[in-house]
Amino acid sequence: MRILLVEDDPVLLSVVQRSLSDAGHRVEVASDLATAAHWWRVQPFDAVLLDLNLPLQQRADSGMGSGLNLLREMRSRGDRTPVLVLTARNRTDERIAGLDAGADDYLGKPFELAEVEARLRALVRRSQGADDVVQVGQLQLERQARRVRVHGLELTLPAREYEVLAELLTPPGRTVSKKDLSDKLSEFQDALADNALEAFISRLRKKLAGSGASIRTLRGLGYRLEEDPSE
Repeated sequence: MRILLVEDDPVLLSVVQRSLSDAGHRVEVASDLATAAHWWRVQPFDAVLLDLNLPLQQRADSGMGSGLNLLREMRSRGDRTPVLVLTARNRTDERIAGLDAGADDYLGKPFELAEVEARLRALVRRSQGADDVVQVGQLQLERQARRVRVHGLELTLPAREYEVLAELLTPPGRTVSKKDLSDKLSEFQDALADNALEAFISRLRKKLAGSGASIRTLRGLGYRLEEDPSE
C-alpha cells in the first residue's frame, strides 16, 4: 500500500513510518498541515493516517490547526481515500466529530502498531472491494501475508513487482492504466518511466507463465490480469 502518514510528534512519526515500511508499505510523511495538504492533493494514496492537532506549517510560530479541516476539504473535493485518524483526542464526542468529518476509522493514542496496520488493511479492502485472498487460475495472492503462490508453491517477488501484481488483482479483471500503475509505484521525486513499468510487466509475465493467469496489454488503455485457459 501507498500511505500518507500525518503526525507532528517526531518520535511517533519515525516509529510508525519504520513499522509500516518494514511491513512492505510505501510511506510518505508530513508533520504539518501545509505539507500534508500538498502531498494529499498531488499524489494518489491507498490510505491516510491522520493526526488531528497539527502545526499549520513547519515554522514554530505558525500556530496549530485541526486535521479535521484538511479532511473536510479533501472530502469536499470528492477525494475518497480511506482515512484512519490517530489521535489523543479519544472522547466519544470527538470520535463522532472525526467520523462526521469523513474519517473511515478512529484509533486513540496510545495504540499498538499491529492494530494500525490491521485496520489499514481492512479499510483498503473495504474501499477497493478486495478480498484478502484472491485467486486466478493457479495464481493466488494473500494480501495480509503479502504472499504469492503458483500451483501452491510460494513465488518470491521484489517489492515493486508485488505491488504491480496486487494492483492488477484489485480486483482481477480490472483494466489498470499505465498512469495509475506509475503513480502507485513512483517515488515522489522520481516518476516511473513507461519503459521501467513495461520492464516490471515483462518480468511478471515470465514468472506467471504456466499459472493459468496472464497479463494482457490493452493498447491505449493499460493492463488487465485475467485467467488464461490455454495454460
